[in-house]
Amino acid sequence: MRKYILAVLAVAFSLTVNAQMSQTQKIINATLKGWQLELRAGYNLGGTAPLPLPEEIRAMDSYSPKIPFTIEADFLRFFGEKKKWGLSWGVKLENKAMDTKATVKNYGMEIFGDEGERVAGRWTGGVRTKVDNSYLTFPILAVYKVHPRTNIRGGVYLSYMIDGEFSGYVYEGYLRQENPTGLKVPYGDGKTASYDFSDELRKFQCGAQLGVDWMAFKHLKVFADLTWGLNDIFNNDFKTITFSMYPIYFNFGLGYLF
Repeated sequence: MRKYILAVLAVAFSLTVNAQMSQTQKIINATLKGWQLELRAGYNLGGTAPLPLPEEIRAMDSYSPKIPFTIEADFLRFFGEKKKWGLSWGVKLENKAMDTKATVKNYGMEIFGDEGERVAGRWTGGVRTKVDNSYLTFPILAVYKVHPRTNIRGGVYLSYMIDGEFSGYVYEGYLRQENPTGLKVPYGDGKTASYDFSDELRKFQCGAQLGVDWMAFKHLKVFADLTWGLNDIFNNDFKTITFSMYPIYFNFGLGYLF
């Protein structure tokens, strides 16, 4: 009897939840008046890097992508009789992060000395870099329906950096103060020196985005997007690092379409 009662309660609960979801979807659809609402959760995999790779970077020794998650709300609408073309715009809270080690030569650097003073020059040796930036991003995309269950999306995005970090340390090498022929300051035998360029990060970013999504079930989507920053992550007046660096990330995850 107890199992029967529990089974009945489970069925009743399931029907109630489904009815509530259906009613919620009707309310949302009525409110949006032709626009579809999609909620997405994903994962950013990529890095912040110069393109092409400059001669100062001789080797990439290690790479770790961290755990940069994304949460997004998109509004989508198709136009015309055939409903092939559409427009998507939304807002996304995202994190772009990585941890790398590289071997460099004559790499622009400003480190903290033994007394806390800043020492600038050209570094040759090992560099560990940590990037951990959080953005509020606004994608604006054209959408083309290539199949009743598959869309291709492409366009631009604008981002505002909520919080940012670009820091690390140098090791097993030497610093030439001011220029490549300046006074040589060696760092060996496990000695390191830290650096922090977080205050030099640009607040506003823009970039291009291209992706695809596939309707796996009635409301559940699988998506994948490539985002490519078009401007340097650092402010224009920041000259310590002598080349531009761009955030390039592959974002994939699941979406729920109301």
